[in-house]
Amino acid sequence: MMSNLSSATEFCLLGFPGSQELHHFLFAIFFLFYLVTLIGNTVIIVIVCVDKRLRSPMYFFLGHLSALEIFVTTIIVPVMLWGLLLPGMQTISLAACVTQLFLYLAVGTTEFALLGAMAVDRYVAVCNPLRYNIIMNSRTCICVVIVSWMFGFLSEIWPVYATFQFTFCKSNQLDHFFCDRGQLLKLSCDDTLFTEFVLFLMAVVIIIGSLAPTIVSYTYIISTILKIPTASGRRKAFSTCASHFTFVVIGYGSCLFLYVKPKQTQAAEYNKTISLLISVLTPLLNPFIFTLRNDKVKEVLQDGLKRCSQLLKD
Repeated sequence: MMSNLSSATEFCLLGFPGSQELHHFLFAIFFLFYLVTLIGNTVIIVIVCVDKRLRSPMYFFLGHLSALEIFVTTIIVPVMLWGLLLPGMQTISLAACVTQLFLYLAVGTTEFALLGAMAVDRYVAVCNPLRYNIIMNSRTCICVVIVSWMFGFLSEIWPVYATFQFTFCKSNQLDHFFCDRGQLLKLSCDDTLFTEFVLFLMAVVIIIGSLAPTIVSYTYIISTILKIPTASGRRKAFSTCASHFTFVVIGYGSCLFLYVKPKQTQAAEYNKTISLLISVLTPLLNPFIFTLRNDKVKEVLQDGLKRCSQLLKD
């Protein structure tokens, strides 16, 4: 417990409750999830870079999305796994806490911006296919990705700075498996109400703002698909958007529950559950969503497996 006259210079992550046996079981499960996430998303990045059949804006954005998923899970999961192996509480320095929170929020914000861009890409592909290659040229795609990364990292500087301007003197025990902003604010002796409200407004602008082009794009996409006369044509058109739409529902749904709320200091159990969805489950599902529902990606993977099997036989 910290003195009421000083601010914490390090934090103790309480992690998950339960016995050591439960912690070892959770370690095995999350370690497996982490490996599958790394392998699956890396495979997507490799095939997008290597195979000429995937040289299109949709897969260019998908490669960057997979890289973001690797980053967001790597920022959180190794620290969480280390905490599950330790017999007591895990200590993290103030500097490491600041870095972890900033990277986590910045990468997540970049992902939102990229998902919005991917929705617009799908809109152009379905609703204006004849001009698709002109509008979504390589220069446009590169600019979109650069802007997404810059927006993600620049927009989170002030929120993280404002969070760590408070004095954390109630305790240095953080009831989470990483440096969660809501739990950090709980430890402050200062009045955080105004800052929490500003953070809420910023979350609304970032999440709802990036969701708006997705909603508008899919409104036009669905309207266009319904006008296609044949059932096979409608299925083909929707299949180009199904993976992105599924990922949007999962990604935005979990983040809306966690960040778009006036009060940032929710119960620790609630924060841990939603954080697991964002940092573990969503990155894990990404490769499956974009491979199992995408015929071209499945074709590339099948060809790659055939080549590997032939090389092994030779």
